[in-house]
Amino acid sequence: MPHSVFLNRVQQDVKSLLEKLLPSDDTKPQRLHQAMRYAVLNPGKRLRPALVYATGEMLGADASKLAIPAVAVELIHAYSLIHDDLPCMDDDDLRRGKPTCHIAFDEATAILAGDALQTLAFELLVSESDFNVRDDTRLKILAVLSQASGSLGMGGGQAIDLELTDQKSPTLEMLEFMHQMKTGALIDASVMMGYLASETADMEVLEHLKTYSAALGLAFQIRDDILDIESETAVLGKPQGSDVEKNKATFPALLGMDGAKLRAQELADIALEALHHLPYKSDNLALFANYIVNRDY
Repeated sequence: MPHSVFLNRVQQDVKSLLEKLLPSDDTKPQRLHQAMRYAVLNPGKRLRPALVYATGEMLGADASKLAIPAVAVELIHAYSLIHDDLPCMDDDDLRRGKPTCHIAFDEATAILAGDALQTLAFELLVSESDFNVRDDTRLKILAVLSQASGSLGMGGGQAIDLELTDQKSPTLEMLEFMHQMKTGALIDASVMMGYLASETADMEVLEHLKTYSAALGLAFQIRDDILDIESETAVLGKPQGSDVEKNKATFPALLGMDGAKLRAQELADIALEALHHLPYKSDNLALFANYIVNRDY
């Protein structure tokens, strides 16, 4: 795991903010709000918020500029997990070691909870008074997260994933393109929001960060595919082997296990090389790159 002190701090800060900013579970409509809190407050790694903080802090931003983007990206991630787990999508019944939202509540409530979490993310970026950045910066961050969530990002990636299921011969190019959208877009957005919130204006730094996040996002997904085969349900917190069972297009299926591990390491090396070109101390971002290819859940 990336530097434990840093990540533990981010996890605690983000959890406290989420508990404060989510509607309370006794506010009407109570069942909907209970489902929202259930999905978001389940223990998670909070890697995307941590990338916001790691990038922004590297560039000199303080917490007042990073907290709301970090919370917003976690809300979007939680919404995507609720919808991915639905019977009409991946049809999973376990997430983070607990019943998925549609199992714990019901399918209609889960859909509404996901919808509400998505809109709450954008509401916070637009209107939260504690988000201490210039108005033009606020709009840029809003645009980045919006695009990463939509048909040209995470939503489009999920659509392609459904199209590729049961397809006998997807190419590596198709698979990487799909996951650059489905998984990579939100990781890209996390890094980009940290950069924007710092109000840094350095195109060279920006390009290196884009190279870093693109490689990191793809490496993250390859490692997920590997863990679906090599890990266990109790460790993963979600059903082991579900990708194989559903005949999903995966990197191990296409490259073999050794080839998939090699590709993940190549991408981690690309990410680390990009950081070497930055005129900043980037230890936390470097630790993420190493963690991504070695994590066990």
